[in-house]
Amino acid sequence: MTSLKRAIPTAVLGAGAGCIAYASIVELRWFRLRRVDMPVLPPEARPLKLLHISDAHLTPTQLRKVSWMHRLADLEPDLVVNTGDSISHPEAVPAFLYAVGPLLDLPGVFVFGSNDRYAPQLKNPLRYLSPRSRQPIELRRPESLPYRELGEAMTKRGWRDVDNAKARLHVGGLDIEVGGVDDSHIRLDRYEEIAGRVDPSADLHLGVLHSPEPRVLDCFVADGYEALFAGHTHGGQVCVPGYGALVTNCGIDRARVKGLSRYDGAWLHVSAGLGTSPYAPFRFACPPEATLVRLVPRTAP
Repeated sequence: MTSLKRAIPTAVLGAGAGCIAYASIVELRWFRLRRVDMPVLPPEARPLKLLHISDAHLTPTQLRKVSWMHRLADLEPDLVVNTGDSISHPEAVPAFLYAVGPLLDLPGVFVFGSNDRYAPQLKNPLRYLSPRSRQPIELRRPESLPYRELGEAMTKRGWRDVDNAKARLHVGGLDIEVGGVDDSHIRLDRYEEIAGRVDPSADLHLGVLHSPEPRVLDCFVADGYEALFAGHTHGGQVCVPGYGALVTNCGIDRARVKGLSRYDGAWLHVSAGLGTSPYAPFRFACPPEATLVRLVPRTAP
C-alpha cells in the first residue's frame, strides 16, 4: 500500500510533465491548414479561395513557422485576410514580410492586434482563467513594436489597411466591400468611422477585426456584413479534449472560440492562430493553424 501511495503522485507528476513537454515542444510547432466552406456569394458566382491568417506572434528565430507560412502561397488563394498580432519582437518585421512575401502579391487586407504595437510581457497564465480576462482593457504603456513599419511595408505591396477603415476590392470578377476596426480588446476600435449600411451594389461584404468582441460583431451584422473574420483567441490555446477551450480572452462565447459559426445571421470565422506569446509558449489540444476558407454561392449544398 505504501508503494502504491508513492507511485500515484509519481505517475501524476510524470503525466503532467509529459503534457507540458508535448504542449511546448510538439503541438506548438504542429502547424495545420484547415479548410472550410462559407456560403456567402451570389448564386452565379464562382467560388473564391480566401486565406485567413492570424496571431503569428512572430519572433526572428521562429524559422520553422516562417518556412511553413511562406509555403501557404502554394495554395493560390484569391484573397488574404490577416487579423493581426503578426509580430511579438522589435526585430520580427523582416521575418514576417518574408513569411508572407509571395502572398503580398495577391489582394489582401489586414488589421492590427495589441501585440503588433506592444511587446508581450511576462504574466501569470492563471490570470486568463479570471472572468476579467473577457473584458476589454486599456493599455497605458508606450508602443514598443514597429507596427507602423510593418503596416507601411504591407500596404506598399498592395494589401489594404482596414483599421477603422473601409476598402473596395475586385477579386475573381466580384466587387467586395471590406470594413474593419482596430483592436477592440484594447479599446482602439472606432466603428463609428465606418458605420452605415453596406453598399448594396457590392457582391460581398466582409467585416475584419482582431478580437471578436460581441459589441463590435453586432455592429457589423446590423450594417449588413455577411462574412466576419477575427483572431485573438488562439482557439483557447489550452483546451480539454471533449470539453474544448477553457477561456476565450474576450467577450465571445466558448462555442465560437475558433472555426466557422453562425452569428446572428452572418457567418463568423475565428482563427485559432499560428502562435503564442513568447512568455506562454505552449498549446494543448489546439494546434496552430491557418485556414483556407472557400467562399461559395449561397445556394450551394
